[in-house]
Amino acid sequence: MTTVGLLYPGHAAEDDYPRMETLLTGVRVSVVHTDAEETPARLPAGGVAGAVEAGTTGRLADGMEELRLSGAEAVVWASTRGAFGAGWEGAQEQVRSLALAAGLPASSTAVGFAHAARAVGAKSVAVAAIYPQEAADRFGAFLQEAGLEVLATRAAGVATAAEAARWDGDRLLELVRAADHPEARAVLVPCTALRTVGHLPAVESAVGKPVLTANQVTVWEGLRLAERHGAWSDELGALFARRD
Repeated sequence: MTTVGLLYPGHAAEDDYPRMETLLTGVRVSVVHTDAEETPARLPAGGVAGAVEAGTTGRLADGMEELRLSGAEAVVWASTRGAFGAGWEGAQEQVRSLALAAGLPASSTAVGFAHAARAVGAKSVAVAAIYPQEAADRFGAFLQEAGLEVLATRAAGVATAAEAARWDGDRLLELVRAADHPEARAVLVPCTALRTVGHLPAVESAVGKPVLTANQVTVWEGLRLAERHGAWSDELGALFARRD
């Protein structure tokens, strides 16, 4: 059994994680909820900047101790905005600090997107962001800093995690289709407050390419850190496809 530890801000779409547990053999996902203010996802105040502040080592210390006691083999800060707002170098420093404090391999959802895109062979991507435009553009710039080519960005204008959590599969599919670019090798869907795990086969089938979503990428990144390379499922998209 491989245990991945997640530090998840607030409450929104965390039920995606037990769904993934049922689809992945020998994988346990331990979720610790950290404090998070329900503030608009707008720049510069309250949204990206506030999310980055929520991801500081001091704010996450209690959660890290709980994850250590759970037997976690790696820890992931399960907030996309909480890392990309710091830029690529800032996000790298954030996870280095987290690893030192936790005594475990560490990463974040945002950093995981860069690794996951490379894993599915997607150097050129499109972004389907539930965020307001300025936050979506910030995520695109983050990916560019990470070495990816962002060909298109679509923003849905959602301001809060509570609103994101109310989206259904039809709205997700509409956003992914609208964001897709014919030359993009994958579509990236940030925001861990958005339920996506149950819709991955449908959205990938609709656009005919890998669709990487925040909660899916978060667990995959934790497994990558734990060096668990054999976890796969037909229901979790191209990122979790069997690779013989």
